[in-house]
Amino acid sequence: MHHVVLRRAIPADAAGIARIMRVALASFDWMPVLHTPDEDLAFIGTHVLPNQIVTLAEAGEDIVGFIAVKGDWVDQLYLDPTFTGAGIGSRLLMQAVETMPVARLHCFQANSGARRFYERHGFQAEAFGDGSGNEEGLPDILYVRRR
Repeated sequence: MHHVVLRRAIPADAAGIARIMRVALASFDWMPVLHTPDEDLAFIGTHVLPNQIVTLAEAGEDIVGFIAVKGDWVDQLYLDPTFTGAGIGSRLLMQAVETMPVARLHCFQANSGARRFYERHGFQAEAFGDGSGNEEGLPDILYVRRR
């Protein structure tokens, strides 16, 4: 396993971030594919990077994960599936939320691994959605962590 460093994302990282998002989402058999790779890249470049604090996890020259935060919301947290279980997601998450009095995020109900991960890190389920509030139409959970 490579040494993994965390750093703030820059606009030139958009393609690598979009690739990680696509690889991570493709690893879930229950996740519908709603966008093309070009649409993913446009979303990262025009929505995520300009409006959110994005931190990358890099192994050598490769982006292997990222987290995007806006206000008290964790909007994105994705890892290359081959790097899960190595503590990288924990490092990204805890660095992002350690100073936040309240941190919120949505997680799909079907994502049992992510649910266990967030609960281990102090997030508590506060509301269960029927999928009408997200683009995928999948039931989700509002998780909240209070310091």
